[in-house]
Amino acid sequence: MDSEKVIKRDNEYVLHTYGRNPVVLEKGHGLYAEGPEGQKYLDFTSGIGVNSLGYCDLTWAEAVSEQAHKLQHTSNLYYTAPCGKLAKKLCKRTGMSKVFFGNSGAEANEGAIKAARKYSFDHYGKGRDTIITLVNSFHGRTIATLTATGQEVFHQYFGPFNDGFQYVPAGDINSLTELVDRHTCAILLELVQGEGGVMALDPEYVQAVRALCDEKDLILIVDEVQTGVGRTGTFLCCEHYNLKPDIVTLAKGLGGGLPIGAVLMNEKVAEGMGPGSHGSTFGGNPVVCAGANVVVDRMDAAFLSNVNERAVQLRTGLAKLPRVKSLSGIGLMVGIDFLEGIQAADVLAACREKGLLVLTAKTRLRLLPPLTLTAHDVDMALEILGEVLTGMQPKTVEETA
Repeated sequence: MDSEKVIKRDNEYVLHTYGRNPVVLEKGHGLYAEGPEGQKYLDFTSGIGVNSLGYCDLTWAEAVSEQAHKLQHTSNLYYTAPCGKLAKKLCKRTGMSKVFFGNSGAEANEGAIKAARKYSFDHYGKGRDTIITLVNSFHGRTIATLTATGQEVFHQYFGPFNDGFQYVPAGDINSLTELVDRHTCAILLELVQGEGGVMALDPEYVQAVRALCDEKDLILIVDEVQTGVGRTGTFLCCEHYNLKPDIVTLAKGLGGGLPIGAVLMNEKVAEGMGPGSHGSTFGGNPVVCAGANVVVDRMDAAFLSNVNERAVQLRTGLAKLPRVKSLSGIGLMVGIDFLEGIQAADVLAACREKGLLVLTAKTRLRLLPPLTLTAHDVDMALEILGEVLTGMQPKTVEETA
């Protein structure tokens, strides 16, 4: 079916809660995707950070296919080997004690919220249930995680929202300390605020938050839905900060393209989550876990070394391009801020026309390439971005209004 027919059918029957690009993708391999008419795109989005091994990695695809031919689903009423294997790998890799599997980042953050409140209830009783998050954060689109999200733009239309969430500006430890009271049970952070503009937190601030949590016996939750599983050049972004949280949430890149969420907990949190405290029909699905096992196995020292080398190459090249004001983020989670008059949405559209797929995050262009990218892939992306930015004229205030 050609692109026009695919788009027409989609527009007629799919609820359009996304502003989609006028692009149909039919197949892909590595960093390249193709459309029905043979259009070829270098993809520096990896499905918003999901396709960590690129499109249709052979080992990943074979593992998923083999498991699908054996057993596709059982529910959590029974044991399966892929689920337990993945749990062991994640706990050994991160130093956490237990893991709960769900289907998405939002679901993982829901699980983290429940686990933190359960710990507080068990140790301090009712009424100590407030979770503090950061202004500009993003934690999901369910009602609870939407409430946890510290951006007013997302708090429209869907009220009433849940009680039990408060917000402080990122980096302001004094405001955070003042907000903590007898009702506070946890602090929830993104170490790099992805949807908030790819903004990394200051290491001293993060350590101060950890110290505050230790002092007050608050649960420190780190949302690594976008930063985790090699995206920043270490398996967890926490490693950059020498941080040991009580709960870490993962999703996106963990499944390599299939839906998964994971809530990793230390022993003190995990011991309170007994039978009936949480659940997910599809969580720990053997087909998804088979793919995730391949992803985790791939994240060895050589793999992460390439991630870091390509990140340096990409960031060095981007800094030299015209119209680029500054860069943000860590590793292969890159935000690009442009000089006045250059709109990220315009850059995205121009890149798409030249065969490069990119993302935006607030006013910045955002790059989340597959972690398998090569030096040649980086050079190709830089070449296209260079052409686009060289030919782009800044817009006036009137034109951008």
